[in-house]
Amino acid sequence: MLTKRIIGWPSFWRRSLLMAWDLISWMIALLVFVIIRYDLRLTAAQWSWALLYTAAAMTLQAALGLVTHVYLGRSRVGSFSEASWVGGLVLLTGIPLGLILSVISPDFPRGIALMAPPLALTFMAAGRWLFRMMLTSSLPRTLSDDAVPAIVYGAGEAGHQVAMLVDKAEVSPYRIVGFVDDDPTKRWLRVRGYRVQGLGKDLVAVARARGAELVILAISNASPQLIQSVSDLCKAHSLELVVIPPVREMIGGQISLSSLRQFSVEDLLGRRPVTTDLGAIADYLTGKAVLVTGAGGSIGAELARQLHKLGPSKLILLDRDESALHSVQLDIYGNGLLDTDDMVLCDIRDHEALCAVFKHHRPDVVFHAAALKHLPMLERFPDEGWKTNVMGSLNVLRCAHDAGVRHFVNISTDKAADASSTLGRTKRLAEQLTAWFADEYHLPYVSVRFGNVLGSRGSVLHAFKAQIERGGPVTVTHPDVTRYFMTIPEACELVLQAGAIGRPGEVLVLDMGQPVKIVDVAERLIAESGQAIEIHFTGLRQGEKLHEVLLSDAEDRAPSAHPLISQVPVPALDPSELPSHRRTARVEEPTASLGRLTNSA
Repeated sequence: MLTKRIIGWPSFWRRSLLMAWDLISWMIALLVFVIIRYDLRLTAAQWSWALLYTAAAMTLQAALGLVTHVYLGRSRVGSFSEASWVGGLVLLTGIPLGLILSVISPDFPRGIALMAPPLALTFMAAGRWLFRMMLTSSLPRTLSDDAVPAIVYGAGEAGHQVAMLVDKAEVSPYRIVGFVDDDPTKRWLRVRGYRVQGLGKDLVAVARARGAELVILAISNASPQLIQSVSDLCKAHSLELVVIPPVREMIGGQISLSSLRQFSVEDLLGRRPVTTDLGAIADYLTGKAVLVTGAGGSIGAELARQLHKLGPSKLILLDRDESALHSVQLDIYGNGLLDTDDMVLCDIRDHEALCAVFKHHRPDVVFHAAALKHLPMLERFPDEGWKTNVMGSLNVLRCAHDAGVRHFVNISTDKAADASSTLGRTKRLAEQLTAWFADEYHLPYVSVRFGNVLGSRGSVLHAFKAQIERGGPVTVTHPDVTRYFMTIPEACELVLQAGAIGRPGEVLVLDMGQPVKIVDVAERLIAESGQAIEIHFTGLRQGEKLHEVLLSDAEDRAPSAHPLISQVPVPALDPSELPSHRRTARVEEPTASLGRLTNSA
């Protein structure tokens, strides 16, 4: 009751009470030390000097505490910051003052100068600890009537944050009934009073014993495999599962109750934190003119967003789709007027127009993201893939070299490794052309190869969601087909890093983690929809692989300066030799009229 009354006081009176306690702590410290050391047997002169020392220390601490705002609400009561400041005040007042009085008078008990400050600091800390304990115990955890009993999986830092949020929420939707953790050394640990009830394998038994209806997976770097296994376990025993967001989605590494969410397909595909050497990136991007081809696409747009934050002197966004340029300009700059010099409408197939753009803007760095990427369409129209992915890339490389571009990053694909499709073959040729320009002119021109990008336009997620919205069925090519996935921001962040560390002509391969079964993605999306939708298997399409690879058998992977990027050499291809590669860059269809037409082109 007393604690509640104190909490209700105006801040001035609460801070005054805190300062008064600190000053009283000096008097208690003096009394305790004199009793223990001298049994209260001090001479009148010694008492005078001891009291003078204590009064002076109290006065100095109060004055310094006000000047430094320690007693004006600088730090939270009982926090590490406040403890540091109070400790500094005690040392700055007690010890120098004791040394001065020791020199002035032989009657001053020198032991007081050594023992009174730490004793006083101990009493100050004890008062704060007692206040915090009373505050915690006097404030009942406010739970809504429908608060769900929950088991928290993970008793680490994230688990502590979840428990603190539940305790301090005005109205918490959850009621924690216990923890489980895979670390057996935490068997007797209490997290804010909640006991660890068992290991992860005991989750179901603990949930039943404690009456839990929900599991909070509080592991920020949980692997997709762990998340999937916990999800399957919860689903099998009618337990709801919510997860904390991955680190990259948190603000300052902090969790909020509103950020706890249902297990989603993003969790299934990976949650690895990506670290970036901003210094290395800034060296070749900040203050430079940067051009992005295909800036209206999913990868190009995200690259543009991340590049804009790095402070280039000019960011030129080039695309042949005016609506896509409008969208990216609106997203980055807040307007979509398309009336500025840095928004360029141009087709990379048009060599003359493209070179005019390069001659006008003189970029220092180019990110080449423009490409045709839909495998089935390119199998039907292979010449279109040749014109854009090969000849268009050659146009960009030639114009870049003629304009004096110093850094060139070609965005490639995992389908270029052991290419079996028009898409893969044309992107492989673009890698080889990039390597030729790098070798011929000794420039840091590189290619970056990665797999499917989660949420990009035309990705499998969009197709599945559209099919689910229509009521199904969801179509999957094969029950065992797997693909590598990466989020768009993660991929673009690594692309920027690869441009900084790549050596001329290399293909840099991004670590995509573990491949994911497409049928698992479909099942996860169907589960999220809450509908009963069938999955139909349609069979692999022409040129499509059952399992993608990031490297061919003939390629030797070597580590790079970044743990998630590998380096692979690629043979250079002289542009003059391109005509002899045109036939092998596409899948032949000799019985189809379209095939005969493209063969004669």
